[in-house]
Amino acid sequence: MNAFSRRGACPALSAPMQTGDGLLVRLNPVAGGLAPKLLIGLCETALRHGNGIMEVTARGSLQIRGLTAESAAQLAGEVNALGIAVRTGVPVETGPLAGLDPQEIADPRALADRIRAEVEEAGLTARLGPKVSVVVNGGGQLSMDAVTADVRLRAVSIGDGVVWAVSVGGDGRSTKPLATVDADAARDIAVAALRMVAEKGREAHARDLSERQLASLAGWHSVTPPSVLPDISPARGEISSSSAASRSEMSAVAVTSAISENTDDSSISPLAGEMSGRTEGGVQDRRPIGLFLITDDATALGIALPYGSMPADKLIALAQSAITLGATEIRLAPGRALLFLGQPSTANDPLQATAAALGFVTSATDPRTRIAACPGTPACTSGRIATRDIAETIAAENADILDFTLHISGCAKGCAHPGPAALTIVGGENGAGLVVNATAKALPAGYRPGYDAARGISHVAAEMRSARFQGETAAACLTRLGPAAIAETYRQAQTKKRK
Repeated sequence: MNAFSRRGACPALSAPMQTGDGLLVRLNPVAGGLAPKLLIGLCETALRHGNGIMEVTARGSLQIRGLTAESAAQLAGEVNALGIAVRTGVPVETGPLAGLDPQEIADPRALADRIRAEVEEAGLTARLGPKVSVVVNGGGQLSMDAVTADVRLRAVSIGDGVVWAVSVGGDGRSTKPLATVDADAARDIAVAALRMVAEKGREAHARDLSERQLASLAGWHSVTPPSVLPDISPARGEISSSSAASRSEMSAVAVTSAISENTDDSSISPLAGEMSGRTEGGVQDRRPIGLFLITDDATALGIALPYGSMPADKLIALAQSAITLGATEIRLAPGRALLFLGQPSTANDPLQATAAALGFVTSATDPRTRIAACPGTPACTSGRIATRDIAETIAAENADILDFTLHISGCAKGCAHPGPAALTIVGGENGAGLVVNATAKALPAGYRPGYDAARGISHVAAEMRSARFQGETAAACLTRLGPAAIAETYRQAQTKKRK
């Protein structure tokens, strides 16, 4: 495995982070979106002071790369001159269509603002690690289930009202449910959880909280209002609980739901399925690509950056086209995408056509959406392989088998996809290693020259096409073939070709 330096703090505008291609800054507009003219201004300043590469991250942040200490300070000054207010402090994130989505259960922005204010008032920002975050998910067409967070709040519709399911750690599938409460209690539990994390030090996350602490959080407030809250587990339906239950009784139920594996059938069942942010088959967020109906019968058009990255001049060209076509706002979206708003519906097709011509992703079925690739060489000095070239070749030649996540990492840091992937190509001293069902930090099962990595994956793809059962997904086929056989096919492909 490659030796690599540990990444530092999240690279805010005022605190750039050192990367292999210079300093990097990350920013989130307070307003949630930008006027197209302002996005053009950011791209122009990135061209002047950075390497001209613009990125939208998996969490929906904007990144500018290739800065020096001097140019980063100049960029910060120009961002201020543009009048772009950027978020600071603990990230409290809402969906990209928050407040505009007619399918939303509740607008999460007010609750998110209250949590931000409480965190600042409590002085927690300086005590929490840079990667601690909160998600407030109002539901709707673009949920936040794929985004990991230390504290999660998810809107739940109960009768004519709305309550919030509070959980900690993980994404929408792996999070631990605590309690379902009203907005005030949800805020209190969220801040209390962050206080507990802060007490453990700046390296801590909610996953480090003890069962005793989780039980304490679950019992922080009773379920409110009890008169309208039946059991909300999708697995059991709306089975009634006594509307006359006392505060202490309801708190005890919340604690039991959070920490007991043997809950009595007569009590409220643990949160399950969508109500807790979980999904039976894993997180299934809709990609922020294509058309979305929003309020006032308007539409938002989602366009993604391939692998989350595009040259600034192409982003300028797209924003200029958006201005011509009447767009008034561009929102950053989790999933490495941009949402264009304000344009008439007749403008969506020509804007999509322009984006496609510039190399952007305009279809959710584009095979590039299944590939996570960092800048790699030559953009990043830490990279050992040309990740984007490899990705483009694989996407063009093997689109039919990409129903799983393929991660292509220039080094063992795994910046583009920190979690495990079905297949990971990772650059190292021995070439392009192949990791199966693990992260880029794992020991590769086989290597081949970096310039030939795409060919190795093509041989793996050919083996999968030959071995797949009728109706079997490529991901299931990979699991059935097993890591050893996959790595052997990848490693020996070049040798077989020479014979």
